[in-house]
Amino acid sequence: MIVFRDPAEVPAGFGPSVVAIGKFDGVHTGHRAVIDRARVEAADGAQVVAVTFDRNPLSVLRPEKCPPDVIGPHQKLELLDRAGVDATLLLTFDETRAAQPAADFVREVLVDALAARTVLVGRDFRFGAGGAGDPDLLVRLGHEYGFRVEVVDDVRAVHADRRVSSTWIREALAAGDIATAARLLGRAPSVWGEVVHGLQRGRELGYPTANLSPDLEGFVPADGVYAGWLVDVDGSRRITYPAAISIGTNPTFDDVHARQVEVYVLDETGLDLYGHHVEVRFVERIRGMAAFDGIDALLVQMADDVERVRGILC
Repeated sequence: MIVFRDPAEVPAGFGPSVVAIGKFDGVHTGHRAVIDRARVEAADGAQVVAVTFDRNPLSVLRPEKCPPDVIGPHQKLELLDRAGVDATLLLTFDETRAAQPAADFVREVLVDALAARTVLVGRDFRFGAGGAGDPDLLVRLGHEYGFRVEVVDDVRAVHADRRVSSTWIREALAAGDIATAARLLGRAPSVWGEVVHGLQRGRELGYPTANLSPDLEGFVPADGVYAGWLVDVDGSRRITYPAAISIGTNPTFDDVHARQVEVYVLDETGLDLYGHHVEVRFVERIRGMAAFDGIDALLVQMADDVERVRGILC
């Protein structure tokens, strides 16, 4: 997938294109319905392009109302690539972009840069200064500039009769409900980041862990212990390891003041991942976080956690 970060980077003659526009936070099943429709529209050889932003526009417009992201920019680009997008235009959303009139956005991005033939959006799509642009305005501008607009209906979960959304995914993850989040995402929820040095306590206890940097990408689920996978994405090939994942502040020791994501790779004691970028995928929450009465009780519980994780994954 080609990545452009400014309309000026798109080469002349790039189009025609079929464009899907949205925040794509999570690239969940609802988002992929839009992308899949774009791929059908482009089956005769047009480029499939996703137009999205490097951050949630609310972080600039109404930061006090901005929810945490389900995924970060790196994750978004990788997931759009997996979804079959030919190119992504990842726009920087700043005060200048926020103030751009809707018609100017359409002309600069969709017409001049991408030569859009068809534009696909969800029903709640808004764009341009003050959110003045909506699907109806986009249709009118499409008539003016010669592109067609298709508004893709929401994807609804049959078992809950609720619209699939990033809000619902965040709710599920905040409750530790990995199964629901995975159904809505169409994949295992995950975080991505660099492995950094920690307190080495896991190594001292016989369970060395890979600690993720606090500035990781992705929505961190509720505190607790999870079965999952660690994917080492550095190097020439990806290597996937079964893992027990701990999220929280290690209340038994009461000396960690920020939430941590720590990953113990099953049966690996000499694995050196420091400085590597890894993806941590969550499969199932096996228990909540708890304080234990001493190290011996903690070790008994950790051994039980590892066996439960092994039973789920292996």
